[in-house]
Amino acid sequence: LKDEKVNERIAKAFETEGADAWFAEGARERFLEGVAPPENGEWEMVTDILDVWFDSGSTHAFCMERRDDLKVKRAFEGGNDKVMYLEGTDQHRGWFHSSLLESCGTRGRAPYDEVVTHGFTMAEDGRKMSKSLNNQMFPQDIIKQYGADILRLWVVSCDYMDDQRIGPEIIKSNVDAYRKMRNTLRYLLGALTAYDETKRVDVADMPQLERYILHKLHEVGKVVTKAYDNYDFKRAISALVNFMNVDLSAFYFDIRKDALYCDPLGTNRRLSCLTVMDELFNAITTWLAPMLCFTAEEVWLSRNGQDAQSVHMQPFAKTSDSWIDNDLADKWSKIRKVRSAVTGALEEQRRNKAIGSSLESAPVVYVQDNELFKAMDGIDLAEIFITSAASLENTAAPDGTFELNGVGVVHEMAKGTKCARSWIISPEVGSDPDYPDITPRDAQAVREWDERQ
Repeated sequence: LKDEKVNERIAKAFETEGADAWFAEGARERFLEGVAPPENGEWEMVTDILDVWFDSGSTHAFCMERRDDLKVKRAFEGGNDKVMYLEGTDQHRGWFHSSLLESCGTRGRAPYDEVVTHGFTMAEDGRKMSKSLNNQMFPQDIIKQYGADILRLWVVSCDYMDDQRIGPEIIKSNVDAYRKMRNTLRYLLGALTAYDETKRVDVADMPQLERYILHKLHEVGKVVTKAYDNYDFKRAISALVNFMNVDLSAFYFDIRKDALYCDPLGTNRRLSCLTVMDELFNAITTWLAPMLCFTAEEVWLSRNGQDAQSVHMQPFAKTSDSWIDNDLADKWSKIRKVRSAVTGALEEQRRNKAIGSSLESAPVVYVQDNELFKAMDGIDLAEIFITSAASLENTAAPDGTFELNGVGVVHEMAKGTKCARSWIISPEVGSDPDYPDITPRDAQAVREWDERQ
């Protein structure tokens, strides 16, 4: 029934007498005064809406208990299902509260196992969004311009328990972060086209660097899974982004690029790297899937085929406790400290136009700290520094030397001829008469490749 006079009578009654006026004796006749009945019978006065908060608080009864597609088996029933209620911070005295009261009164227990609350979305400057301020951001506009995963990345990057801010500059920063993550995934996909499951290398037979990366992956896995358990998506994405950018792209991939591209196909170093990359791919993709669902699916199917089961049907990749090696991690933390000093010195040489590539350098590295010096024992310095050669001195650096973290670095030009294949500058280039313009390592790789053809 839609009748202005009836609505006016109801409104006045509620204003002066409260909601109880609806249930008072004679209310039906009072509100319907002068209104003719419908053709098919009588107007029915609905009295089963007791109170909007009570009604919303009892949703668990007709959702989780009566609908087969929503039924759960919680711990008190011997099951593993958990019920989580999600709403804004204002619902502590609203829906969360009324649900708790109703369920405890009728069931003797809370209707939920966990309650998660979120703040509200504000403009970039912290002000409330409004049409008059022209500071509104609409999800559909962001999705149309950048894709849904950019919006999802912004969401998981926020501390949702507080008010979140969004605006053009904030979205741009998320676009940059997403692009870096996507580049890491693209690099893994490209490298893993050469992966052969039958040629996996046992962890015990891997070089130190690969075992160190597996240790780091295990550490990240613990952080990510715990963050998911706590609905702390910001911590999960932060751990993954940092690992992908700092430990992989700027460190591991950078160092192993030469081995992947230039080593003979069957070397332990190259096969170990591919084995680790397979572990990295499976872990990162499944861990990212709940947050960047479209990207994870695209990457997963790109590798496994369009007919493969969805990444969202996969369990989280598990890391092995056998990968934990704290002594090795401590050693490589020291190695990275030395490496960062060398990287800084090489960047300075680039800025000064002394070199165009790090492979043009053969730095002399001065490490007085005995612990740092000892950590470098047995390490291929040129490989780690991505130079053509390098040497280490356990003495003080000369005056005026570039210094960082207590490590001094003196740049010297690499001696020899530039390899046409790997670009390493070495006096060994041309040692193999069959391949006069490349190093012996590259000659072996090319010879093996030629024999395969």
